[in-house]
Amino acid sequence: MNATDLKPNTLFIEVKGSGIPEVDGLFVPSTAPPTESESGTVSSLGYWNGKMAWDRADGKSERSPALSYSNSYKSWRICRLDGHLAYDNTCDDDLPPTDTKWHVYKKGVAPAPSIVIHHFDPREPLPEPNIVFVLGGPGCGKGTMCSLAESQLGWTHLSAGELLRNERASNGPEAAMIEKCLAAGEIVPTEITVSLLKRAMETAMRTTGKKNFLLDGFPRSIDNMEGWLNVYGRDSELPSMLYFECPYDVLEERILGRAKYSGRSDDNVESIKLRFDTFKAKTLPTLELFKSKNKVVEVDASRSREEVYALVGESLAAHTDPELAAQPLTERAEMLLGLRPYPPRS
Repeated sequence: MNATDLKPNTLFIEVKGSGIPEVDGLFVPSTAPPTESESGTVSSLGYWNGKMAWDRADGKSERSPALSYSNSYKSWRICRLDGHLAYDNTCDDDLPPTDTKWHVYKKGVAPAPSIVIHHFDPREPLPEPNIVFVLGGPGCGKGTMCSLAESQLGWTHLSAGELLRNERASNGPEAAMIEKCLAAGEIVPTEITVSLLKRAMETAMRTTGKKNFLLDGFPRSIDNMEGWLNVYGRDSELPSMLYFECPYDVLEERILGRAKYSGRSDDNVESIKLRFDTFKAKTLPTLELFKSKNKVVEVDASRSREEVYALVGESLAAHTDPELAAQPLTERAEMLLGLRPYPPRS
């Protein structure tokens, strides 16, 4: 592969938890000049042996690059400050492995470190994310459309409710407060929900490089919006909103249809009416607020799934990678659109 065919190395590597503290730290794209490696490969700026390579951010290592790939040993390698190799990972991955255990090499000391890949320099503030709030009545299909936008268009789909459930299950920093509120039948403080959304977006941006986010089911109320402004600031630019408009009778028909296999205790006529009334009382005022600021794109969710997905794609096109938008539908996308059946349950 010619150097001109290689995309610039813009990634940052964080090494932590090693048996040699001097190995831990931030590694930045290598600035070593093009040279011939041990296998005879002429490397280019930011690369070694045809794969990305990194130097220590503190500039102390004798070896440059300090984290790179060896063609001779078919492994990723990390060196100590004195240039001796300390840890390696035998594989042919394009990037240093983050999900497999590294090996303690000759000059290493256990334990082997873990590796985190950052798509943005962790020493600098993250760029502003592009956020779209997604609202709609129960059964409108917004979750399905968000899943399609994630798998087909490269957007990141975050559900406020799912983040709260995951935080409680993982005993995260806010787990105790979430559990206390749910046990008492109280609403979880909006600031906690917003903080979880903010943390999830920051983690996704650093680890995936993606900046487009669909926040499913938020903000559900004016109180939610107040919590958002308390965290992001009242002078911050409001995100836009994607609203799925659908008549009540269509929503009822859809929810009762999915009740046959959803297993949800609230998929019944009584719960549907209660959820819809709550939606009208709590969420519609928020929708009107965004409409008054020309921040809403309305989608007729009563149409076929293919038509709705086309409308969603159009509304997100300005921030969607054209190559992703042009790719053929995956099998999963076809299932979500109802174009092919789901595999039978075993």
